[in-house]
Amino acid sequence: MTSLHFVKTDEVRNEEDVGVKYASRCEVCKVLSTELQNRLEETGKVHDVIEIGYSLDDVQPKKRTEYAKSELRLIESLDKVCEKVLEYNIHKERQDSTRFAKGMSQTFKTLHGLVDKGVKVDLGIPLELWDKPSAEITHMKTQCESLLEENEETIENWYWKHQGDIDLKNYLCTKHVLQNEDPSCLYEEIKPNSKGETNAHDKSEL
Repeated sequence: MTSLHFVKTDEVRNEEDVGVKYASRCEVCKVLSTELQNRLEETGKVHDVIEIGYSLDDVQPKKRTEYAKSELRLIESLDKVCEKVLEYNIHKERQDSTRFAKGMSQTFKTLHGLVDKGVKVDLGIPLELWDKPSAEITHMKTQCESLLEENEETIENWYWKHQGDIDLKNYLCTKHVLQNEDPSCLYEEIKPNSKGETNAHDKSEL
């Protein structure tokens, strides 16, 4: 059987541990705004009318409002939105912010392909752990949670006053989070491959 071994030390356990580069504030804001916008687009499709308000005797009529325009929609959209970060992987074949994207990286596609062909690949970790979130991804989740907590009021302001007038990424990231920082990562997109195609998993992510 053909074997493929990778040099490792105590600190080098997987692909992402080699030259770990944590996400910048721009990259974190980009992912957070993308995922929250996606959640809001999904919840915005609900046309239910809900009753809000509370009375002890349950006699007073409750106020009725559209779910799509309710505080409940915002709360449910924000809930665990940073958990979506764990669906991302590091794509080391790309150097800009698009290195954070859903779908398996080209490197691991190649390695999985070798394993499927019977090649023994030794990364120093069990095969079942190959696709676990990397250090950069788990750290980005923490960064996302901190950024969300710091800017919850800004997001609420956008939701109630500016939704429909300006997209969330521009309002949250360009106008607030990155006010005095470089926002260029917000405009980086995954480039088509030589066949003019983008990965199916990547098209809608960033």
